[in-house]
Amino acid sequence: MAGNMTLQIVTPEGTVLKDATTDTVIIPSTEGSMGILHNHAPMVTALKAGVLRFKQGNSFTRVAVSGGFLELSQNRITVLADTAEPGETIDLLRAQEARKRAEARLRDRAANIDRARAEAALQRAVARLKAAGKYEDKA
Repeated sequence: MAGNMTLQIVTPEGTVLKDATTDTVIIPSTEGSMGILHNHAPMVTALKAGVLRFKQGNSFTRVAVSGGFLELSQNRITVLADTAEPGETIDLLRAQEARKRAEARLRDRAANIDRARAEAALQRAVARLKAAGKYEDKA
C-alpha cells in the first residue's frame, strides 16, 4: 500500500512548490534518474539539469530543474534548486530558441566558446522542453 510524502521545491527566487502531497517522485540525480517512494531511507543527493516528476492523482506533474540538492527525511522531500519551472508555465518559444542557440554554439568548432557552458545551456533548454512535454529528439 502506497503512502504519502510531502514535496517542497525552493529556488533562490522563492518557493515554486509548497507541501504538495505525492506518493512517487522521480528526480534527475547526478548519479542517474532516481525514484523515491513512501518510507524511503533518509538521503541528500545532488541534482543535475533535468525533469523532476511527481505523481498527483493518476498523472505526473513535471518541473524543469537546473541543478541543486534534494533532502529526504521522514517522508518529507525538500528540493533546493538553482532554478525550477513547472512544465505548464514554460515559455516554449524561448526554450526552443535557447536550445537552437546552444546547439549552434556547439556546432561552431571555429568559435572560441566555453563548451561546458554551452553544453549546460543545452541541457537546461532540453529539460525545459521535456517538462513542457514538447521535446522532439532528432535521433
